[in-house]
Amino acid sequence: MEKLIDEINHLKLNIQAEVIDNAQKIEEFRIKYLGTKGILKNLMIFLKDIPIHQKPQAGQILNDFKFMVEEKYKTLKESFSQEPEPLQQFDYSLPGTPFKLGSKHPLRIVLDDLTLIFNKMGFSIEEGPEIEDDWHNFESMNLPEFHPARDMQDTFYIKKSTDVTQNVLLRTHTSNTQARIMEKHKPPIRVACPGRVYRNEAVSARSHCFFHQIELLYIDKHVSFVDLKQTLYYFVKEYFGDDVNIRFRPSYFPFTEPSAEMDISCIICNAQGCNICKHTGWVEILGSGMVHPKVLQNFHIDPELYTGFAAGMGLERIAQLKYQVNDLRLYSQNDIRFLKQFSSL
Repeated sequence: MEKLIDEINHLKLNIQAEVIDNAQKIEEFRIKYLGTKGILKNLMIFLKDIPIHQKPQAGQILNDFKFMVEEKYKTLKESFSQEPEPLQQFDYSLPGTPFKLGSKHPLRIVLDDLTLIFNKMGFSIEEGPEIEDDWHNFESMNLPEFHPARDMQDTFYIKKSTDVTQNVLLRTHTSNTQARIMEKHKPPIRVACPGRVYRNEAVSARSHCFFHQIELLYIDKHVSFVDLKQTLYYFVKEYFGDDVNIRFRPSYFPFTEPSAEMDISCIICNAQGCNICKHTGWVEILGSGMVHPKVLQNFHIDPELYTGFAAGMGLERIAQLKYQVNDLRLYSQNDIRFLKQFSSL
């Protein structure tokens, strides 16, 4: 028993004296003391010479020593794994890592530019719901049930009923916002109504099931077609420049009478002829006209006292001309390669 105690005390002194400063020496320590042929295994030889009544005490001494060695090994391993790396010199004069900034969507850029122009002309900006009832989207705009012009706008219905007054749909134009403005306010009214609209069309480079519009509405006493033309002339010159030519063509819209479409000279080919203008040198950008008396009557506005004009354009078409984007699908695909091209605008 005494020989075992002396041997263990001697081994404790050796362990304290060992210098262990790298992973290799830690592993050598483990093999030396805890390995299958290590010192702890060899200490078991002492047990055969110890009297039976002292064996429990000897076993406890060996277990305590084994626990001490294992804790020593564990401590060495943890201290080595947590050893801090040497401090590196840092050059504080180096430029910082730049932040990657996002950019406005091209349609948002166009909309911001247009609203700024129309604000300068006294138009306030109003928005309306995208989910609409039949009255505000069709009926009030002089598009009653069975009107053939409804076929021009293939509609997404959320709720379709034999009673059209119960229909719920995705708006086909932002005229529903004009309807709600006329419903709540009396003339004079001067508003620009931007927003997303929906039509059940095949998705391709030239058409989509949703797109964006901005519509103008001006109602007051003595408003004439001259006011309409001068408003649109100012808009085109402000946005596209003084060199762009303008022309009006007679057209038909149920909610305006008379009606006209407005073309500008193609700024992509300088009116020489290209695929965008179909080799005519002209591009249609909006529809317009004097508000139909029936529409005014629907909102209890006296057409004998008040007149007004309306105009509407697609933001995608304006962006196509401004930035020469020929595929409508690019606007909704969130392709960062496309969007990054507008980061400086």
